[in-house]
Amino acid sequence: MGNNKKYVVEANFIKEACQLNLSLKEFLLLLYFENADELTFDLELISKKLKVEKEDIMDAFNNLLAKNIISLESVKNSESGKIYDKVSLDGLYEKLQELTKKEQKKNMKEDIFTKFETEFRRPLHGSEIEIIKAWLDKMYNEDLILRALDEAIYNGAVSIRYIDTILYEWHRKGYVTSEDVDNANKKSFENKHLEETNVFDIDWLNEYDKL
Repeated sequence: MGNNKKYVVEANFIKEACQLNLSLKEFLLLLYFENADELTFDLELISKKLKVEKEDIMDAFNNLLAKNIISLESVKNSESGKIYDKVSLDGLYEKLQELTKKEQKKNMKEDIFTKFETEFRRPLHGSEIEIIKAWLDKMYNEDLILRALDEAIYNGAVSIRYIDTILYEWHRKGYVTSEDVDNANKKSFENKHLEETNVFDIDWLNEYDKL
């Protein structure tokens, strides 16, 4: 491209950009902004560097604005004091972050099924898979689901129905994460210990004499 500058593009950027359904010219324009020293929209310069017609550059630019992938921000030059429009890529980064979260959630679901099959020591039945999916759709924290699985294993009752009962009770009590369960168990243990301590603190002989 112009001035012998090589535009660097990471493999992840290509993959994620494809998921945003970008045209080739939109992708090239984003790539230009990703590598640009100054994020200003200089139509003449961009057309020259990308070797793309100005009309096509304008179409790509307007499309990226419409998709909220880029935006324009008014910025004041600290030296001249003049106001100029600066291209912001915040929209792009937010969308890429959303795609990453979706990918992580997809991987999370695959991992949780594998975990259940490992602990059940058999493949999951179709109905069991649907129940686990329903847990995730109910926005049960994956960490909480796995904690319920551990609880079932500890109690020697490894079944989907038993785990569903545990999750229902935890949800009813307002537990969202495994940390909530830990805190509740700790509080319960402390209260029980306090009750036992109070029992042994009673002067039973004097109390008996009062009868």
